[in-house]
Amino acid sequence: MSKVAIVYWSGTGNTEAMAGMIRDAVEASGNQADMYSPSDFSEEKIEEYDSIAFGCPAMGAEELEDGEFLPMWENISAKLGDKKVALFGSYGWGDGEWVRTWDEDARGKGVNIACDFVICQDAPDDDAQSKLTELSAKLV
Repeated sequence: MSKVAIVYWSGTGNTEAMAGMIRDAVEASGNQADMYSPSDFSEEKIEEYDSIAFGCPAMGAEELEDGEFLPMWENISAKLGDKKVALFGSYGWGDGEWVRTWDEDARGKGVNIACDFVICQDAPDDDAQSKLTELSAKLV
């Protein structure tokens, strides 16, 4: 059985809904999924999991949330080792620049990105749910 951590920050509930879809898909496949806020996830927890999904919506001028999520990400991203990692998030405007920049940053730090990121505009729809199920399968 694989253990997957889902670490996310959500302002409107859309990214939280995406995190819940990942959790549901992981658990439906017979694996374990634990959800965390950025303030509850630390580098000590990394070793407890086979893979980790990180979720953050676009904030400000298409950037990661900088109060909780970004400090956590900056602290642990270089310490993820060979853990399989996936990125996801929602946005209300723009074109997804924040997640492309985040993906490039992660890959540049040597993070083992297991699959393409998943984003959706506003609340996740059926297409987003399908993509999140595929993302979940890559993590287990």
